[in-house]
Amino acid sequence: MSLSSQKPIRDIKFKLHNLDPSGARRGQFTTSHGTVQTPAFMPVGTQGAVKTVTPEHVEKTGAQVVLANTYHMTLDNRTDLVKRIGGLHAFMGWHQTILTDSGGFQVFSIPGKKVLEDGVTFPLENGSTLFMGPKESMETQKNLGADIVMAFDECVEYPATIDYVKNSIRKTTKWGKICREYTLADHQFLFGIIQGSTFMEMRTQSAKEIIDLNFDGYAIGGVSVGEGLELLVKIVKHTAPLLPEDRPRYLMGVGLPEDILASVQHGMDMFDCIIPTKFARGGTFFTSFGKVRIVDDRYRKDRYPPDTNCDCYTCKNFSRLYIRHLFQVKEPLGMTLATIHNLHFYQKLMQGIRASIESNTFMEFQREFLEKYFTHRKDKNALLDRQFK
Repeated sequence: MSLSSQKPIRDIKFKLHNLDPSGARRGQFTTSHGTVQTPAFMPVGTQGAVKTVTPEHVEKTGAQVVLANTYHMTLDNRTDLVKRIGGLHAFMGWHQTILTDSGGFQVFSIPGKKVLEDGVTFPLENGSTLFMGPKESMETQKNLGADIVMAFDECVEYPATIDYVKNSIRKTTKWGKICREYTLADHQFLFGIIQGSTFMEMRTQSAKEIIDLNFDGYAIGGVSVGEGLELLVKIVKHTAPLLPEDRPRYLMGVGLPEDILASVQHGMDMFDCIIPTKFARGGTFFTSFGKVRIVDDRYRKDRYPPDTNCDCYTCKNFSRLYIRHLFQVKEPLGMTLATIHNLHFYQKLMQGIRASIESNTFMEFQREFLEKYFTHRKDKNALLDRQFK
């Protein structure tokens, strides 16, 4: 007997407002900390903070949900500190929805880890190790108090052999069942994760096994690990239709505008990535006409805002030459202004996506956005052909 017939699911109140002819979905879901309009982009606050900006900055960009990381919040007894203060919402000063990653991505990203039958051991800087399995991940996430909790999984490296992926899927399903049986707090929702690397038959098998466990939402994991846009789209195009229509669909770790647009087209609802904030700290602005590296010499006398089509706080008040100066002299304000802009850019993109799906014009919106976004790229036509082939 499957868990779906044993254990009633919580009601995340997912509502599908419209389905664009392309397959793009416009919807919403509700947690105890508010309603999230989808498609949605989640800024990443790995260690309980979106780097260089305040929660008020993040909220003013239009973000409705942020992400924190279970692995990082486990280190140095941080979880106990968060629990004592009343959970991540109080700890971070963020009063809207929070999602916590299970730690599964660190199974991919941290060198020296050992994937065992019951979990993973991670090497620590002090020479000791940290063990995390499904029970440990669930306990930590319960104590963190996030609204959306992710099941513990193995995020597989690319490329991987089919034999390794088969065994990995077996463990991810086994761990997913343990997570599903764990009792979370009443306000918490649990999402299962589909794995399978670039093997479509493995994605099908994983989806079937994870869906049978009856999670509150479903994520496609194991992408953005070096496979490139074409394989990413292939995975999403194959896997998204296998997922229940009445649950949120989350594509983990995807963050370039063109990747988000392609994935929305094939039915994904939620995205997260460090790209907008990480690039900002390096002086790269996402703009309506492409990426701008503000430290370049060409901007040293430029009095225009970073993006002449943007109404964010940064673009309304500061010039390219001033922000370049901040980066040149290593003033932290430069990173703050860049992060505010990039987060605003991403939320404005998501707002445009949602409006276009509502009016059944998503494909037109996608093409118009990308034609302008790729304006200064010499390979513009090739990029557009790849996007729409």
